[in-house]
Amino acid sequence: MVSGLVRIKATYTVRPAKATPNGLMRLSDVDQVRAVTHAPTVYFYDNPGDFASNVNVIKDSLSKALVAFYPLAGRLQWIAGGRLELDCNPVGAKVTVAESDSKIRDFGDFGPTPQLEILIPHIDYTAPIHEIPLMLVQVTRFSCGGICIGLAISHVIVDGHSALYFITEWAKIARGEQSENLSPYLDRTILLAKQPLRPPKFDHPEFEPPPRLIGSFDDSEERKKETTVAMLNLTKEQIKKLRNKANEARTSDLYSRYEAVVGHMWRCASKARGHASEQVTTQSIIVDFRARMEPPMPQLFFGNAISRVIAKATSGELVSKPLCFASGKIREAIEQVTEEYVRSSLDFVGGQENVFQYRTSHTVGCPAQGTYFWNPNMEITSWAGLPLYDADFGWGKEMYMGPGAIGYDGKAFILPGHDQDGSFSIALRLQVAHMGAFKKFFYEDI
Repeated sequence: MVSGLVRIKATYTVRPAKATPNGLMRLSDVDQVRAVTHAPTVYFYDNPGDFASNVNVIKDSLSKALVAFYPLAGRLQWIAGGRLELDCNPVGAKVTVAESDSKIRDFGDFGPTPQLEILIPHIDYTAPIHEIPLMLVQVTRFSCGGICIGLAISHVIVDGHSALYFITEWAKIARGEQSENLSPYLDRTILLAKQPLRPPKFDHPEFEPPPRLIGSFDDSEERKKETTVAMLNLTKEQIKKLRNKANEARTSDLYSRYEAVVGHMWRCASKARGHASEQVTTQSIIVDFRARMEPPMPQLFFGNAISRVIAKATSGELVSKPLCFASGKIREAIEQVTEEYVRSSLDFVGGQENVFQYRTSHTVGCPAQGTYFWNPNMEITSWAGLPLYDADFGWGKEMYMGPGAIGYDGKAFILPGHDQDGSFSIALRLQVAHMGAFKKFFYEDI
C-alpha cells in the first residue's frame, strides 16, 4: 500500500546549456490534431546511489540535451483557427525534486492508478498555454533508497517514437557517452498540407465522432461511470496461442502478434460490456508512418509522425465470428496508412477553418472537448516496437518503465515485457462494472 503523498522539496527551471535558435517554429498539420496535454511516463530505479548526485546528473544532462532538442525548452501559443505554433524562447523545462515514505514495492505491478500519478509532475491546464512547460520532470526518492523519474512531455511536440529518441540521447549524455544521433531533424513543414490545398482523397473516419451506445444521444452518462485500471500479462506462449488462433484458416500473409492481441481485446471488451449484437463499435489504432512515406522520412525526425485509423464492426460480428475476423479488421485499418492516405489526412486538416474540434483531447487533465473513445469503443496504443528500456542515466537500467496514467474507459497500452522475452504487459482502463468480465474472457478465450 502506498503511504501518503509525495513531499515537494525543490523546483528548478532547466534551460539549454548553450544558446539555441530563437523565433517561431511552424507546427505540422499532424501536430495540430494532437492532444494539448502531456504524455506521462514513469521510470523506476531500485539502487541508484546518492540522491543529491542523481538530481544533479538529471539537471546537468537535461540542460545539455536541450541544446539539440531545443523545441522542448520553448512554449506553445494559440494562433487563428484553433491552431498552435511553437515559440522557441528557451524558457526551459521544469524539474521537481520530491520524496516519499513509500517503498518501490508498495506500487505493486506499477498499474497507472492514482497512487502512481503522484509521481508525475503536476500540470495546471487552466493556466495560459504559453505558461505551461513542454517538458516536466519529477525525481522522487523513496524510503527504500530507490527513485522514480516521472516525465510529462507535450503531445503536440512529439509522439512516442520521438520522445524515446530524446530520452535515449539524454541518458547517453548523463552517462558521459558520445552520440552520433544528436542532430534531430526539426523541420516540421514536411508534414504540412501542400499548396494549393486539395480536397482529401480518402474518407477519414478518425476525424468523425465515434459511435455511441444504442439509445444514447451523448456520452455524458458513460463519462460519469466509475472506471478502474488493471495490468494484464501475456506470456510468449499465450501470445503464440492467440496468433495461431487468429491464423487458423490462413497459410500465408499471417496476422501478427499485435493484430491477434488487439483483435482479442476488442472481442473481449464487446463481450464484457454486454453490447447488443447490432451495436457498432470501433477500435482506434495509432500507426507510425515514418517508413510508409515515399521516400521514408528522415530517421532522426523529431515531432509527430503518427496517424490514427479506425477499425469498425458490430459487436455481434466480433463475438460470433472467429478471432481472424477481428484481426482482419485491424489489419485493414493499418494497411490504409500509405503515403497517399497520410497526404489526404494532411489535406483534411489543412483545409479546416478551425481544427480545435479535431484534437484528441480526452486525455488526463484535459477539458472535455474533441474526440472521445468511451464505451462502446476502444483505443489501444502499442509500445511493443519502441526502445522503451534504455534509460540508464549512469546508475543502471530502469527496473520498470510504463505509462503514468490512462485517461478514459477503453484506453490501453501494450508494452513489451521488461526482460524482452516475447511477453506483453497491458495497461487497461475500463468501467468497474466491466473489468471483471473482461479479465475472465481475456484469459479464458486464449
